[in-house]
Order: sequence, then C-alpha cells, then structure tokens
Amino acid sequence: MLTLNGRFYSADELRTWDESQATSELTEQERATLDFSRAWLTGQERFTVRTSGSTGPPKPITLTREQMEASARLTGQALGLTPGDRALVCLPVRYIAGRMMLVRGFVLGLELTVVEPASQPFAALPRDARFHFTALVPLQLQTILDAAGGPSRLEGMKAILVGGGPVSRALERRLQAIQSPVYHTYGMTETVTHVALRRLNGPQASRAFRPLPGVELGVDERGCLTVRGPMTRGRLLHTNDRVTLRPDGSFLWLGRVDNVINSGGVKVPVEEVERAVEEALLALAEGKPELAGLAERRFLVAGLPDPRLGQAVTLILEGEPLAPPVIELLEEALAARLPRYHAPRAIHTLPRFAETATGKIQRQETLQLLAQERPPRTF
Repeated sequence: MLTLNGRFYSADELRTWDESQATSELTEQERATLDFSRAWLTGQERFTVRTSGSTGPPKPITLTREQMEASARLTGQALGLTPGDRALVCLPVRYIAGRMMLVRGFVLGLELTVVEPASQPFAALPRDARFHFTALVPLQLQTILDAAGGPSRLEGMKAILVGGGPVSRALERRLQAIQSPVYHTYGMTETVTHVALRRLNGPQASRAFRPLPGVELGVDERGCLTVRGPMTRGRLLHTNDRVTLRPDGSFLWLGRVDNVINSGGVKVPVEEVERAVEEALLALAEGKPELAGLAERRFLVAGLPDPRLGQAVTLILEGEPLAPPVIELLEEALAARLPRYHAPRAIHTLPRFAETATGKIQRQETLQLLAQERPPRTF
C-alpha cells in the first residue's frame, strides 16, 4: 500500500503501527507518515493540522474526515486519477499539502511512495522510478528541471501539482517543454488544499484558475474570493484574495487585499510591483546571456519603514549581490514598467530567504534577516 523511504508497509502494518516497533530512530517525515496513516486507516474522524506560517504565525486548523475525503475525490475526478496509479509524496506530511497526498492515496487507491522532503525529490529514488501523480513546490520543480535527466522523470504523469508559492514566468516557459500536464493550485489549509487549478503548460495553459467540480466561487464586497463546497462542509469561506471572477466561473488572482504598501500616501499593491519585477528580470535575462539566471531568482517586495514616506517600496532578491551595472539596468526596466511612486526605492540582496518546511518564503522572517544586514541601497 505504501513505500516509505524504501520500505514497504501493508495496510495491516499501517493500522497496527506502534513506534516501539521501530528498529532505528525515525525521521520527522517517517513518524508523521506512520502516525497519520494509522489514524486514518483506523477510522479517526477529526484531524488537526497547522498552517504553514508563510503569511503569519502558524495556527491549528481542525478538519473532518468528510472534508478530506471530499477534497481527495474531487481532485481524483478533476485529474483522472484511478486505482493503482503511482503517486510520489515528497512534501512534509505534517502539513496539509503532504498529508492530503496520503489521503488521496488511501481514498483513491493509489500506490504511494513517500520520500524525505528535499529540493530534488528524485535523488533518493531509483533511476527507473516513474509516477502518475505528484505535488511539488516551485523550488522542487525548478531543481528537477535543472538536474541532468530531470525533465524526463516528469514525463508520463497524469498530473503534476505545483503550489505553496507563485510560479514565475521563467519557470512557466520552461514547463512548455514538458508533455505531462502541470497545474498551479489555489487553496489553503482551511479549504483542505486546492479548490481551483490552472494549467501551466500545453495548449490548455491559462492565467485563470478553474474550480474543482462542485466548488462554488463568488466575490464579496471587498472584491475578495469566496468559496463554498464539500471541503468547506457547505459553509461560505471568505478569503483575503482579490480576484476577477469570470462569467465561466474561472478567476484571475490579483493579490491579497491586506498586502498594500502606503508610501507617502500612495497605496501600492505589492503584487503589481512583483509582476513588474518578474517581467523586468525576464527581459534582462533574455537580452543578455550572462544574466540568464536572473529570471530564476526568488524575490519579494515589501514596504520598509521610512522617516519621510512612512513606508518605502523595497525589492529584495535572493542570492549574490548584483553588480552596479545590473542594478542600473534593473532600475531602468522597473521605471519603464511602473508608475513613479510604485517603483522600488531600494534594492537589496540576501544569500538565502527564510522559508517554511514546505518551501514557502516567510516574509516577516526574511525582513528580519534583511534588518540584520547592511542598509539597502536607495535611489
């Protein structure tokens, strides 16, 4: 039923699992997988999971078995998963994304292979290991594409889910060489992972998210998305995500309603600036071969305290510092794409962003790291 770090476990072994049976110290992934599998297979009705902590302090969320089963069945229906399909679980099982991969396996009758969360999940697997289904974060997908022979490991799948963070235009372009369908997910712990998907590659690629079967979407007075479906137990859930809802039921994600920088009285939506940064980095990478890696850098935009403006729009890039000529090119590219008071007034780099166990950038922790560094360059 389930292979965990190379060891096969039958359903009976999972139901009767006791940690005292372990012959060696268990990793966190192993313990979480075995504990949850036992609870699920013995009929536990309620489960508590913690949010990832990417946008605020982690908090516990209680979900019912009914909600989790409904989410799993709708995913199987949307992606055409069938009993016997092989699924790779390479996300932390203590969080909802990894945990729901197990639930999908149990509910849909999939053959599960669970490995330790890593940027290159195929590294610990045999070269001939192939799967029909997996879920990844953008960093994992990027690392797989960068590895020799990595793209071939993705071929032949029925579906590859990508979630936990934004998917860059540069990554989307690379995915066009992959034949297997790749989907960007929209969801959260409260919705038992995704409630909508958008295709990233192939002729069906789209900027719009489409809801899973049976999911009702709407917009509240703030212009934010509302969700109702089996995974919410029929209750209306209000999100903080601004969207454009289309007549066909799909939606375009615009950004978070609470993610606005007040710079000198000008309200600057963070996502608007981040889209411009992404376009600028991609243009610079395409125009100069020596800057090819620039488009694949992670970044974030934040409003940092400023004595004159209140908050200064600031761009933070992950990785090595940029050379002064590159900074000047980036300044020019951003000035051409953004209104005067929306363009970043400071650019800084950090060797590594703070992130959650699932690979999401932790904004506040990253800004704390920035505060420990030398002051950013202003212009």
